[in-house]
Amino acid sequence: MDATVNNLPDDVASLKVIVSTYQQRVDILTEEKKQRDQRINFLEEELRLLKDRMFNKKSEKVTEDELLQGRLFDEAEVNSKPEDVPTVEVKSYRRKKGGKKKLPEKLPRVTIEHDLPEEEKQCECGHMKERIGTVESERLDIIPAKIRVEKHIRYKYACKQCEGVESSKGAVQTAKLPPQLIPQGMATPGLVAYITAGKYIDGTPLYRLEKIFTRFGVELSRQTMCNWLMTTYEKTKNLMELLWDDLSSYPLIGIDETRVQVLKEPGRKNTSLSYMWVFRGECGSSPLLLFRYQPTRSPMYVEKLLKDYRGTIQTDGYAGYDRIGRYESIVHAGCWAHARRKFIEAEKAGGSNEYITEVLKLIGNLYAVEKHIRENNLDNNNILKLRDEKSRPVLDDLHKLLMNKHETIPPKSKLGEAISYTLDDWDKLIVYLDNPLVPIDNNPVENAIRPFVIGRKNWLFSGSPRGANASAAFYSLIETAKANNLEPYWYLRYLFTKLPYCECVEDLRKLLPYKVTTEIIRKEFAKDML
Repeated sequence: MDATVNNLPDDVASLKVIVSTYQQRVDILTEEKKQRDQRINFLEEELRLLKDRMFNKKSEKVTEDELLQGRLFDEAEVNSKPEDVPTVEVKSYRRKKGGKKKLPEKLPRVTIEHDLPEEEKQCECGHMKERIGTVESERLDIIPAKIRVEKHIRYKYACKQCEGVESSKGAVQTAKLPPQLIPQGMATPGLVAYITAGKYIDGTPLYRLEKIFTRFGVELSRQTMCNWLMTTYEKTKNLMELLWDDLSSYPLIGIDETRVQVLKEPGRKNTSLSYMWVFRGECGSSPLLLFRYQPTRSPMYVEKLLKDYRGTIQTDGYAGYDRIGRYESIVHAGCWAHARRKFIEAEKAGGSNEYITEVLKLIGNLYAVEKHIRENNLDNNNILKLRDEKSRPVLDDLHKLLMNKHETIPPKSKLGEAISYTLDDWDKLIVYLDNPLVPIDNNPVENAIRPFVIGRKNWLFSGSPRGANASAAFYSLIETAKANNLEPYWYLRYLFTKLPYCECVEDLRKLLPYKVTTEIIRKEFAKDML
């Protein structure tokens, strides 16, 4: 206490001490209440967001109609907008009429003719009616998958004159079988391709495939199919190394990861989560997808892989990727889809408001520019020019909008998290402005992960680390084939047919998904393909 207080009577000084003490307690309780209120609001937002994820649509796409119709009570605020906000005009389109779609021309046709009975061809006037035209319609039919047996007959030869005494090759010679994918096994490349496609493309577990084969009258156990897949995986390991070598030369690599449960991992419980990492190489053509299994989510794994890489990586906001971005040879780009997702979650958790509406609208303008780029197939120079003219002003306004609210919105709220996430990654989020190869988001990688996630929901886990590595190899081949416009089953069939004949690295390189064309596959299987 100061000197003035000391000169007051004892009872007044004591009263001031008591008042000061109670004021401190009030301040402490007020701060505790504020923190509790923020915590309650945060948990309520989490609850609303959880309900939304469980019961509402999963799409994050926000249309202009949703921006307006979904917020009727905020109509006045929504329809008003700040002055001088850059907007991007998106050309309108006319909705296509419904109805039956024309069946693909490549499908084989069977003509079935329908004629009038002979008695109806005679008119009541006594003359015969003349055919004046036809009415054609098409219906789609399907014949279940055909299973056939390849019967290999190898002829044997012997010399009956000397009975092999004078022959260096023995008394009897038998024609050799061509190299086999599964030595001493009954599986053809087509059968292994069918099983691989069933599990890794269609997400059908082996026990379901076992039941499907049973319906066809063939007993084929899941253990047998598993053995075939693992044998095939061993023969694709060198292909995986070639994929990684090529990926390292791409100027842009997108990275993402997703969880996977793997059993029988040394030193870990079966309930532990492991991760499947996905790398997408992009250079304007011939995209490359590479899956890699790793027991942990540690960024040191990716750092070890990419420490010598020179180029741009694109990731989400996971802090572990920052270690890679610190290398001078690497430019780290961010993902606007993840930033937008944060604001959509904030809207779902806390309800719509003018501020979130404006943020989403500005982000929508950025995506409208990218849509225009895709639809018009612009070259690199025009991409940079358009982004500089249209996207950069939008980003400037968006940054100002976020900074205005950054200090006033509680950081523990969903909106506060969205603002902080975007501002923390801002330098990465604007990298795409100056590099035409970098897309606005990392969605191409997430799209590649989606088939794996769908498959995971069906087969639930991998039985061992070796099985997880095999899954990574097959997904790498399949997703790269799809990204290069190959039908994945026919590519796998072509690959498994040619793989046993490979004698050197160059032979293997010719089988990579971006080295094979549809014409090459069609020429190989002209009799079987539609």
